[in-house]
Amino acid sequence: MRKNLLGQKKSHLVADWNALERVFIRPENEATRITLVKYMEQILFGLHEFLNKNVGITEEISLKELSKNFTDTRIGKHPEKKLADVITDIVKEIAPHAVNVASPYFVGHMTSAIPFFMVHLKTIVSALNQNVVKLETSKVVSVIEKQVIAKIHRLIYNMNELFYQTHVQNTTTSLGCFTEGGTSANLTALWVARNAAFPPKNGFKGIEIEGLSAAFRAYNIERAVVLVSVRAHKSLKKSGGILGIGNQNVIAVDVDDRSRIDISLLKQEIRQLKKDGKTKIIAIVGIAGSTETGSIDPLREMAEICKKNDTCFHVDAAWGGPTLMSEKYRHLLNGIELADSVTIDGHKQFYMPMSCGMLYFKDPSIMDLMAYHANYINRRGSVDLGIKTFSGSREANSLILDSALKIMGTRGYALLIEHGIEVAADFAEEIESRENFELVTKPVLNILTYRVFPKQLKKEHEAGDDDQKKAINARLNEINRIVQQVQREAGNSFVSRTAFKMKKNPNEQMVVLRCVMMNPMTNMSILKDILDEQEKIYLDWDAGKLKNKGRSRTY
Repeated sequence: MRKNLLGQKKSHLVADWNALERVFIRPENEATRITLVKYMEQILFGLHEFLNKNVGITEEISLKELSKNFTDTRIGKHPEKKLADVITDIVKEIAPHAVNVASPYFVGHMTSAIPFFMVHLKTIVSALNQNVVKLETSKVVSVIEKQVIAKIHRLIYNMNELFYQTHVQNTTTSLGCFTEGGTSANLTALWVARNAAFPPKNGFKGIEIEGLSAAFRAYNIERAVVLVSVRAHKSLKKSGGILGIGNQNVIAVDVDDRSRIDISLLKQEIRQLKKDGKTKIIAIVGIAGSTETGSIDPLREMAEICKKNDTCFHVDAAWGGPTLMSEKYRHLLNGIELADSVTIDGHKQFYMPMSCGMLYFKDPSIMDLMAYHANYINRRGSVDLGIKTFSGSREANSLILDSALKIMGTRGYALLIEHGIEVAADFAEEIESRENFELVTKPVLNILTYRVFPKQLKKEHEAGDDDQKKAINARLNEINRIVQQVQREAGNSFVSRTAFKMKKNPNEQMVVLRCVMMNPMTNMSILKDILDEQEKIYLDWDAGKLKNKGRSRTY
């Protein structure tokens, strides 16, 4: 008899055909059914209550201590537990040390609460187990996917009715695709942009067939680059490595005082790159809701620059894209309709379960540049969606989004988005009104950054020389790392932190606290509590009451 992590003895179970049939087809016994119904009923009809009761905001014990319970690397020959025991262990042993992203005090990341009905939809999609790589393994679900892609495409580009009737169920064109997330969506967009930049000519079969070296020879260049903001998501740099152009050739352009790509610096970089005629700019990327600050690049100006320089314009709207559903704030994304391609994440402000990304193209034929076929799947002439996707097998996330759009409508989503934007603006005002805090980046959408900046240090900073200011900034970095760490470990609330390069000295960093207003239950009362807690942590630390918290070198 073996023992589980709690030291309890496990019953002796045997893997045979009778047991397998019970596990595969129906609950093992009545006790299992009762346990399953007990917890699933709580999750399906009282999701947030279930999470608040069973899940913590952060771990109550350190990850180092937790990891000691998960060191057995052997897989048992026979079953170790019944389903009822496994479910109970998840709820009682694992969930308390997971993160309660549904808590309105959890305002540190882009993963937030989901509407309760999303669990129902996810359950149904899992039960159907459709694979939308191929029509034979999905049938009507593939048809629905093309329809919902057209719906979001219309939200972005708003083409005429004839356009959508022509392409919504067209088997030879594609308005976009679903992916696992924003990373794979951005990769796909730059993959298409790379291929479009090096098409076949004069015996050269195209970069997708012959590769980079042949493409560079055919076009008499030495490198290919992508231009992005320094606030761009790391997936764009990853894409440079994967696509073979090198991640150093995903060139980051500095931002203005509103955390948007600096247009004058962008133009300057383009002029410099074009001087010798040996560099091909395959894409310029605009950000519509940056990960760190929620800032939105000047999309219309960037589109004009791309048109003038005959290069692809991709917009990473993984975060901000759903703002288009708000009549009140959709103007913040003016110019997105000029993009050649647009990334949007479903598991962000469409409030879907992990994980769902999407990519949309203005040109319905451009995805032909990354089409692949195989005799056993995605055969030539077929209507399989997997022909034009980076992914192979995929679950039917489109069914969840399609259902959610019907349940919520654009106005329902708009209410969520508008709440986040307006609470972020109110929170920014509250931060500015407090003498021991400093607002670092004003919110455009629903993300902002700030830092603990004690009033006495503010006075010293204002009066100090460059060296003194540098020393004060180092102290502020230490204060904010400690405040964020202590607050996280206390488990009452959570904000994240990041670090920005200082404008005057790029080698120096400013550690800031970062908040994301996504949960509709988050209000100013809660946010004031969070600030109060942070201020108390600082005062306790300054008074020597948190001596155990040493210096941290991570950001």
